[in-house]
Amino acid sequence: MPSSSPKTHPLSLLEARRIWLAAQRLSQRAPFGDRPEATPAAVAHLGYVQIDTINVIERSHHHILYTRIPAYRRQHLRAAQSTDKTVFEYWTHALSYIATGDLPYFLGDMKRRRLAPPSWYKTVTAADVRKAVGRVRREGALTIRDIDDDDLVEKNHPWASRKPSKRALQVAFYAGLVTISARAGMLKTYELMDRHFGWAKPPKPASERARNDYALERALRSQGVVSLDSIAQLGTRGNRPAIRKLIDARVRRGELVPVRIAGDKAAHWTTPESLAGLPAGESGLVHILSPFDPLIIQRKRVHLFFGYEHRFEAYLPKDKRVFGYFALPVLVGDEIVAALDLKTDRDKGELLIQKWTWLGKGSAARHKGAIEAELGRFERFQLAG
Repeated sequence: MPSSSPKTHPLSLLEARRIWLAAQRLSQRAPFGDRPEATPAAVAHLGYVQIDTINVIERSHHHILYTRIPAYRRQHLRAAQSTDKTVFEYWTHALSYIATGDLPYFLGDMKRRRLAPPSWYKTVTAADVRKAVGRVRREGALTIRDIDDDDLVEKNHPWASRKPSKRALQVAFYAGLVTISARAGMLKTYELMDRHFGWAKPPKPASERARNDYALERALRSQGVVSLDSIAQLGTRGNRPAIRKLIDARVRRGELVPVRIAGDKAAHWTTPESLAGLPAGESGLVHILSPFDPLIIQRKRVHLFFGYEHRFEAYLPKDKRVFGYFALPVLVGDEIVAALDLKTDRDKGELLIQKWTWLGKGSAARHKGAIEAELGRFERFQLAG
């Protein structure tokens, strides 16, 4: 029988890091194998893979997958999205790839956005959306480049389109009326949801209780040690009280253990299995991480666990930057030891190091050789196209 008042287990920062790195599958070289099926498996395990437009190096979704799948090829993700349909695009905390098996947990969000479209699309009318969806229904899957009869309008923000149809398709996407059936860089192909997935009968939205269970399970699987803040990172802020009740129930059943991480007052939890074995991981592993990697995106958590305060400086004036325009944290073993500001010169076929900053225990004597070897592999991936 589990205790009614379980003791809080003390956890050192090193132990916390190792649990998180193992959960993120960064303590092994090829945790998902090297076949194309590794790509949807990685997306499913992580819960999401963030998409970003910046391409000073390879875009974040390819970079994140490559980090965990050394044999990753870009066509593996294209096949997963467009042929096998094992992943789809939707909004978590940002636009992301998500495992198709998780789609029922997002159908409620789609319905809510159908009833109340995002405020930044307030100029789009219901008639605009019907027109755009009707065009896809009649003509088949299309990109915004296929629409050449729009009356252009002024942009209302720097990333907007002058084509009203694009805004209408984006509203239809958030509402779950269309999905992104293919992507070429940032060019998206829109298709009707049911036609893309070939549903005879569409899946039912998950209940609120099931959504909360999913949020907790997803966090435990991909983070190892969780807090209410870390669970909320993927858009469950409004469900914190319900998720806390689920956590408390699991603690009473002995399925979760309260832990106290050195130097932090917040409550954290992990599984008994995570505490039973704290793997150090494969020795000598070096990972050059995307700033949008699921490990790095949780800035406060990274600062607590690793003592590293990541700075995303792409939108800062040059004289305000410390690490550089697009700095990438470098993980060696279980420590972040450097930040590299990299740029791919595709015309010359080179990966350029704009700036190299040592961090924490990082030093040229201890780490430079291993990092340079990894940079060679990283360069080959960047230029592989």
